[in-house]
Amino acid sequence: MPRMRRESGRLKDLPVDGAKKVLLAAPRGYCAGVDRAVVAVEKALTRYGAPVYVRKQIVHNVHVVNTLEKMGAIFVEEVEEVPEGANVVFSAHGVSPAVVQAADDRGLHAIDATCPLVTKVHREAVRFAKQDLEILLIGHDGHEEVEGTAGQAPDRITIVNSPEEVDSIVVQNPDKLVWLSQTTLSVDETMETVRRLRERFPNLQDPPSDDICYATQNRQVAIKKIAPQADVVIVVGSSNSSNSVRLKEVALEYGARAAYRVDFANEVQQSWLDGARTIGVSSGASVPEVLVQELLDDLADAGYSDVEATVTAEEDLVFSLPKELRQDANGKRDTRALGGRVRPAAK
Repeated sequence: MPRMRRESGRLKDLPVDGAKKVLLAAPRGYCAGVDRAVVAVEKALTRYGAPVYVRKQIVHNVHVVNTLEKMGAIFVEEVEEVPEGANVVFSAHGVSPAVVQAADDRGLHAIDATCPLVTKVHREAVRFAKQDLEILLIGHDGHEEVEGTAGQAPDRITIVNSPEEVDSIVVQNPDKLVWLSQTTLSVDETMETVRRLRERFPNLQDPPSDDICYATQNRQVAIKKIAPQADVVIVVGSSNSSNSVRLKEVALEYGARAAYRVDFANEVQQSWLDGARTIGVSSGASVPEVLVQELLDDLADAGYSDVEATVTAEEDLVFSLPKELRQDANGKRDTRALGGRVRPAAK
């Protein structure tokens, strides 16, 4: 991703009571699923040429989407907007079987960039439905990932948006229930929802493993460690990025005096820094590192040049690219078949 243009000196180095510093969360930014999806669009453009159509935003980040548009990607809401026979990429959030069928009906060449961790939840939904279990899907109604998962077994899934909705949930058989979740939720809120569900439905079954993805959990653990020490926490991420929004909320829940979410460094306001000695910085799982570096550069202008890493986990997971992109145009295995670019080391 290209470096953003930066207006140096926009933030002023005003005095505070004590030394200024930044607590920089690690891990942060791109996860393996996002990296795989973004590289899939880049490689599709290289392989097939522009335009390549993408259903929905490939990942929830304004900068990433704008950059891919400049390379020749065209983002659409539904496959009906894609010309017959064209190339289309399904986003990292996944799609329902109905979308797959609609693409096939139009003769589209579909490349499925669904995150493998989302695919895991899809398979669980199908399996539980075949076992005649009713599925309580914890997630945000209307989010693309939730729509894709619910579409795997629409007659067997009820969406639970929050702990507060638990009391109004109506089920057919309280003895044949299982829960699943959106992968990008707050761990704490999800577990609270499960706790309340189990109070109402004691025989509620658990999935084989936690559905909230490793990257979401790791970024929340890091922000929990930073928040009590930070006067202000700034999270880089877009407003439609569920995991980015959750990071801001978690920061406030765990002791940050104030927390803000920005798409770009130039959105940071001078007033946010008034009296702040320690600034916590993190980014959502769909945010390229260049945007974090722009923020650090601006904060350095304001006197926050002392950057201290807060490392709570190391991430080295890499996913294979969609099968359609694992070979080059000559049929040889592509050197980037295992997923993506080298991510920056924690610092």
